[in-house]
Amino acid sequence: MTPTLSITPRRTLAKLSAACLTYAMLAASAAIVLTPFAYLLASSLKTGEDFFGSLFLPAGEGVFGVAWGRITSANYTRLISEFDFTNNIVNSVFLASTTSILATLGAAMGGYALAMIRFPGRRFVTNLVLFALIIPAALMLAPSYQLLYFLGLLDTYTGLILPAAAPAFGVFLFRQAFLSSLPPQLLEAGRIDGCGELRLFVSIGLPLVRPMIGAFVLITYLGTWNNFIWPQIVLQSPEKLPLSVAIAQLRGVYSQDYGLLMAGTVISIAPVLVLFLLLQREFIAGLTAGAVKG
Repeated sequence: MTPTLSITPRRTLAKLSAACLTYAMLAASAAIVLTPFAYLLASSLKTGEDFFGSLFLPAGEGVFGVAWGRITSANYTRLISEFDFTNNIVNSVFLASTTSILATLGAAMGGYALAMIRFPGRRFVTNLVLFALIIPAALMLAPSYQLLYFLGLLDTYTGLILPAAAPAFGVFLFRQAFLSSLPPQLLEAGRIDGCGELRLFVSIGLPLVRPMIGAFVLITYLGTWNNFIWPQIVLQSPEKLPLSVAIAQLRGVYSQDYGLLMAGTVISIAPVLVLFLLLQREFIAGLTAGAVKG
């Protein structure tokens, strides 16, 4: 019994050491990742005089060596009152929400058709979707602009939303998700019971790929929220600009108000950060869907 008693504490100590090392590495990684966000938030609460005087909060005689009296929210107040950022935030929320919903619905319908419906030319369409994935998005800017010009959709939200309604990347992701999550026998049983394809898609297909829906909504929302080049090409009216473009226009020609820029950046990342925290489980589950069967 003595050797057993001596080995058990060693194993326990080894596991404890490994756990401590793991948590130490995670804490160090978290500190590295969170430091830029802490700097961003602290800089948005400083005046122009204090911006270059200290790395984080203004240095002074207060608690923790911080001049708490010089911390100000004037940058956020100016964004709302002087620059009308409320309108830009509403524009971004509308564009991101509408685009993510339409893109998810369009991609899900396309992926369902390619995965579950046998029709002539299905292999060709699938290869066409895969080919579209390798085309750089920058190469499509000029043709897309010309198409929107002939359709009369420049300087409209429709011109921003319509090209993103059914992305090839989303169609391929949902195709893989349906292939791995939706048994064909389940659809055959539904067809025998008299269900049409639309009801099969809504009542059976979509609930089974819910993790992919959450992941793709998040991906599309983030992409639309942070989209910077395409809104500048399509939109000309200042009142229609999203938040990402409005923040870039805060930069002056001869001087920079860095505190104002930092406050605008905080406002821009806060909504998507909350959304990611709410949908992070669906995001991870959705990315792993289709990883086994393809």
